[in-house]
Amino acid sequence: QVDRYLYHLRLSDDVLLDVMARFQAEMVKGLGRDTNPTATVKMLPSFVRSLPDGSEKGDFLAVDLGGSQFRAHQVKVFDDGKQSSQLESKFYPMPKEVTQGNSTELFDYVADCLLDFMETKNLKHKKLPLGFTFSFPCKQTKLEEGVLLAWTKHFKVRGVQDTDVVTSLRKALQKHKASFDIDVDVLALVNDTVGTMMTCGYDDRRCEVGLIIGTGTNACYMEEMRHIDLVEGDEGRMCINTEWGAFGDDGALDDLRTEFDRELDLGSLNPGKQLFEKMISSLYLGELVRLILLKMTKEGLLFNGKVSTALLTKGKIEMKHVSAMEKYKEGLSNTKEILTELSLFPSEEDCVAVQHVCTIVSFRSANLCAAALAAILTRLRENKKLLRMRTTVGIDGGLYKTHPQYAKRLHKVVRRLVPTCDVRFLLSVSGSGKGAAMVTAVAHRLAAQRSRIDATLAPFLLSLGTLREVRNKMRTELEYGLKRETQAKATVKMLPTYVCGTPDGTEKGKFLALDLGGTNFRVLLVKIKSGRRRSVQMYNKIFAIPLEIMQGTGEELFDHIVQCIADFLEYMGIKGARLPLGFTFSFPCRQASIDKGTLVGWTKGFKATGCEGEDVVDMLREAIRRRNEFDLDIVAVVNDTVGTMMTCGYEDPNCEIGLIAGTGSNVCYMEDMKNIEIVEGNEGKMCINTEWGAFGDNGCIDNIRTKYDKEVDEGSLNPGKQRYEKMTSGMYLGEIVRQILIDLTKQGLLFRGRISESLRKRGIFETKFLSQIESDRLALLQVRRILQQLGLDSTCEDSIIVKEVCGVVSKRAARLCGAGLAAIVEKKRENRGVERLQITVGVDGTLYKLHPHFSRVLRETVKELAPQCDVTFMLSEDGSGKGAALITAVAKRLHNVGQK
Repeated sequence: QVDRYLYHLRLSDDVLLDVMARFQAEMVKGLGRDTNPTATVKMLPSFVRSLPDGSEKGDFLAVDLGGSQFRAHQVKVFDDGKQSSQLESKFYPMPKEVTQGNSTELFDYVADCLLDFMETKNLKHKKLPLGFTFSFPCKQTKLEEGVLLAWTKHFKVRGVQDTDVVTSLRKALQKHKASFDIDVDVLALVNDTVGTMMTCGYDDRRCEVGLIIGTGTNACYMEEMRHIDLVEGDEGRMCINTEWGAFGDDGALDDLRTEFDRELDLGSLNPGKQLFEKMISSLYLGELVRLILLKMTKEGLLFNGKVSTALLTKGKIEMKHVSAMEKYKEGLSNTKEILTELSLFPSEEDCVAVQHVCTIVSFRSANLCAAALAAILTRLRENKKLLRMRTTVGIDGGLYKTHPQYAKRLHKVVRRLVPTCDVRFLLSVSGSGKGAAMVTAVAHRLAAQRSRIDATLAPFLLSLGTLREVRNKMRTELEYGLKRETQAKATVKMLPTYVCGTPDGTEKGKFLALDLGGTNFRVLLVKIKSGRRRSVQMYNKIFAIPLEIMQGTGEELFDHIVQCIADFLEYMGIKGARLPLGFTFSFPCRQASIDKGTLVGWTKGFKATGCEGEDVVDMLREAIRRRNEFDLDIVAVVNDTVGTMMTCGYEDPNCEIGLIAGTGSNVCYMEDMKNIEIVEGNEGKMCINTEWGAFGDNGCIDNIRTKYDKEVDEGSLNPGKQRYEKMTSGMYLGEIVRQILIDLTKQGLLFRGRISESLRKRGIFETKFLSQIESDRLALLQVRRILQQLGLDSTCEDSIIVKEVCGVVSKRAARLCGAGLAAIVEKKRENRGVERLQITVGVDGTLYKLHPHFSRVLRETVKELAPQCDVTFMLSEDGSGKGAALITAVAKRLHNVGQK
């Protein structure tokens, strides 16, 4: 009979899955900037970004306002490796004149209670951080601020709504500061739900959901920042206070609400509000039972149809009665006793029926709560892109704790609705008090960590003034390299390339190009057509250079190169042709003519003996002679930077600068012959290969070199050499990052203070990982995966720090590179004697091409430091291959003009 009567209160799994889907849709609505204003589930950002990690320590105060009592707590957190804490509390009543009074009365009362507590605990003369648990919906824009949106739970204090409650508390405390010598710093405003999650999170690191089921109901969870439109930034996670009690206020649950729910709502303090809470929380379940029993009695189904005063009195049946009547082990005795106390004089059948009504009402509460919780768990699992997830839900609240069946029912239904989640339910001990202290402790820890991280990274943040100094010093070093008397001692060598022209479009023919500059070696056949159908066709083959050859003898290296050329000529079927050849040799060379290049010194990991001080073109010719299979006309030895400039010059005649920002870093540019004192003649221009990587080898930029730069330099193959390159090029940036990560880990700021074996390995952190980690499209989850591939087990917070370190290092590289380039373009402007210069820079290199921010930061820096120059950056299409062929073609053209 009761089942038939209360049929609409019984919810099938299909209905619950539908409720789950509706709640998921509401969550998405609440998180969106445009949809949030109309969302009922407000999804309020709490600005709690981190869970406890076990390293928190110290003394903290917490106050808890939101229930029938006000509570003050002192929490001691011990850094003893056992994650232990000690809680001491004092409870104060909340008189009606305070809960229904005005703002000043409320916050003065809170301050008085806190003062009394501090006197009791002898804490008056200590400066202590305080966490404020305020269990009402608040809009927060930071952790220590909260504007009350609306009162709930019988609170109706005037003058508080739409004001910041932390400011009100601080003002009330300030009144007491001078007269009572107390100094309290309010560090965090916390919702009781968040406090519950934090308390459980201290004991179980997997805890990322907080749930309250008591006089009120609410849930919070850790959401990905990229999904929270209401807060700037997309790094990491933040705890979202769902305020799910208002779910259904827009009518989304009307099909599930019964006539009893509607009657209960109309008689409440806030009709039409908190409708989900009114179907779930203990504040309303007793009243719901009363309304059902009243109607059943009126219809003659109970108590012989006799309606007692108790059944007519609002609030007469409370949740404690419902809980007691559902203690099945005690049979019907509790039910009979309670009903008799209420002057209802039940028969045995009445007792059975009433017990059944209580069961259906409390079971519906557990079912609805489980459906909404299942929606949160599903969202968490999908955020993590996991097929199966293990997690912990921290729970607090009288209904969950005291009702004999509630917890068991909730667990069972949740596991049925989300079989892909292995959920542990952890009961919170004083969640709202200890939790507020834990949030404060975490905020305290994060603030201390932040200042240490900032101090570590501060030397990488170069001011505009510092960058101007770098630009001016680079300009000075460029001049030293060009002048005869200072060139020998100059660090920036300013090597003449004997490339005296850029393409004019008349170049044509077949050319071979060799490209040696890294761990791979390329041979290319380049066909250039002139005239209206101007085009460049290329065919190439890549060959590896084994480490033993890179670091063996010069003879072995050049024999290997010639072997690769032979394979290519065979492959292309052109072994008999004596083709003109351009040799891209991307190492510092001193040239006496376009086809003579003496190696100044190896870079980029090469160490082949018997090459430094030798002419590399002669070494190549000798290796060809030794093989005695074919002959080639070696026209030009070319630096890859010059090749880059020539490739872009073929497309844009305004291109007179070449920049490489890749494994290495270098620049070349067309200099007026009259300024190049180390080469005879004053007419025309010649391309100068600056070899600027050695800038600073004389100590002129030591003021901006960090201890990490020095460690990278000392561990390199060429200590003391190429210092600027080691701060700006792809080959070294990953190693700088690794050194910083080791230091931060030693300071206990990363990877729980444990330096893994992989982090100890030099070279593990390749520059490609910087590009991947800094990508705007990459979620932190993917950053964690990259770090896991490197054997670094990181938390979400670790990933944020690693991303920040990568960003600081690569930004400094781009800024320094921009400062150097600004010196070059300013020199070009002065050479031309113009007020405003328009010039194109041809660029190549993986750092410029693949890094998500390097090119933008570089361009912005050049604009800031050379404001009178309009610089266009043009990406080079294969400067070292096509460029070498074009230089060979231009050299051939100029040679023929000279002969004519």
